[in-house]
Amino acid sequence: MDLLEYQGKQYFARYGLPVSPGDVADTVERAVEVAQQIGAFPVVLKAQVQIGGRGKQGGIQIANNLDEVRKHAEFILKLVIKDRTGTIGYPVKRLWIEKASDIKREYYASFTLDRSAKMYLGILSAKGGVEIEKVAEDEPEAIARLHINPLDGLSRDVCADWVKRANLDEEANEGAVEALMRLYDVFTKGDCDLTEINPLILTPEGKVHALDAKVTLDDAAEFRHPEWEAFKGVIELDGRDKLAAEKGLQYIGLDGSVGIIANGAGLAMSTLDTVKQVGGAAANFLDIGGGASAETVTAALEVINTDPNVKAILINIFGGVTWGDKVASGIVEALGNVALRAPLVIRIDGTRATEGRAILEQHLNERVMMARTMVEAARKAVELAAKG
Repeated sequence: MDLLEYQGKQYFARYGLPVSPGDVADTVERAVEVAQQIGAFPVVLKAQVQIGGRGKQGGIQIANNLDEVRKHAEFILKLVIKDRTGTIGYPVKRLWIEKASDIKREYYASFTLDRSAKMYLGILSAKGGVEIEKVAEDEPEAIARLHINPLDGLSRDVCADWVKRANLDEEANEGAVEALMRLYDVFTKGDCDLTEINPLILTPEGKVHALDAKVTLDDAAEFRHPEWEAFKGVIELDGRDKLAAEKGLQYIGLDGSVGIIANGAGLAMSTLDTVKQVGGAAANFLDIGGGASAETVTAALEVINTDPNVKAILINIFGGVTWGDKVASGIVEALGNVALRAPLVIRIDGTRATEGRAILEQHLNERVMMARTMVEAARKAVELAAKG
């Protein structure tokens, strides 16, 4: 479960991580009340949506008095923040209003899981305030990584060494260590898959605190956190995510143009990587699990059909416990239930794959194609998506 920024900051505060004072508002009148409660100007009004790029679309505004608070709140609450492609919109229904911070430096900090290493991964950079992916691509030396054995945890000495390797300003070192230790507590004790601060700021007074918050909670740990129920009431999924949740699918929407369906999380991740390697971009992660029945495949295709960004669909199946011919029959039945908006490429391998391909061959046409390997299927899907 991905939290909104203000929820993430509230979660940070539970573990003693410094954040700017503020509160949430869903009306213009409430925004004015919050600004009055803060008691000092300027304040920042920030649209609360689960998508990046809000600042460039007017979703972040600075107000120097109550009249400006009222004007900016009215404007932002009417916004629909678009994704990178400009096709999917997120209406703004809530604002976070906080006291504006004086910023001397901006850093980046996060903790996440490195499943391949079976360890936690900390990422720290003196290059904050921009996309960390761009920093990693343009200046990889500007990122300090730290693998942490969950059994050992993060010690203050190890954290201090990590901060030094990241080349933060010397006056920020002590505050950064404290903030990172608390962020690690959020990540571990708070049962998160991701905790990210961008930017983590240094103020002119030498204080370090979180100016932003990105938090992904581990759904498997929900039974330990009855307080998470309150988060669900305000998090609004886009149409794709909502439909996927209703149908019980493991789905994550992305910004690419190739819709992905695979049976197994590992295979789905490999498919996303392969699409990227051949020059494309995935529109989603969608794992239909081991069953891959006609009902499940139909549900998956229905979800992908709601995404206007999808220009081609790739179904990647590896027959194991579920045989390839059973999956193929399910795909054929699903194709009779769903009118596809985009061409489809299918790859089946594994147990009884030959029989599965034989079933599919009877139903191939200019809109439904088959490939023998994952790379071949990915290349074909990317080519079709490029034709649009």
